[in-house]
Amino acid sequence: MTLGGYIVYIALLMIIPLWAQSKVKRTYKKYSKKPTSSLMTGAEVARKILNDNGIYDVQVEETKGFLSDHYDPRNKVLRLSSGNYHGKSMASSAIAAHEVGHAIQDAEAYAFLRFRHALVPVASLGSNLSIFLIIGGFIFGMMNLVLFGIIFFAVAVLFQLVTLPVEFNASSRAMTQLVSTGVINNNEERETKKVLNAAALTYVAAALVALAELIRFILMFTASNE
Repeated sequence: MTLGGYIVYIALLMIIPLWAQSKVKRTYKKYSKKPTSSLMTGAEVARKILNDNGIYDVQVEETKGFLSDHYDPRNKVLRLSSGNYHGKSMASSAIAAHEVGHAIQDAEAYAFLRFRHALVPVASLGSNLSIFLIIGGFIFGMMNLVLFGIIFFAVAVLFQLVTLPVEFNASSRAMTQLVSTGVINNNEERETKKVLNAAALTYVAAALVALAELIRFILMFTASNE
């Protein structure tokens, strides 16, 4: 790869995630100002959908941070950022329902979610250690070390790829639940879906960047062995 091509490549790796994050923030800002017809807070939405699906062992808690919403399967806790916990907007409802989607996946032993959880220890190790192994291997001419680094990094990439169906499925469940429970009406579906689609972009961007890096490392390894 030429110097110019390498610069363009690095620029794209930086631009794609930044664009995705910007899209999420713009969409969230827009729809956090539009209340749902039900005027339920994100916390109320989460609790209602959980109860309607017979899930009573999951607690709904408020957490600090901007868009720090997540479901903790180990402690059975669904945490919503303050804006979404108290908010009565389309954005708050969409994000709360999405996180409940993960809780429903957990309750139903959704295969991709289970697989992702199984990958967490190795993927975490791979994402932290792989770069050092790869760089060190190239510097000292130890190709076996590079190969081990690529394998570790590949597991981290696999984790990113498995995350995609998990997130898309949670969003699909969220839309179904929001409509069936009456949190939003049919006229609000299109706008609520925009929030979920924007959030999904961050996962797509992360997966694309990780996959591109993996391909680059493989090509570098192949070239060094020719």
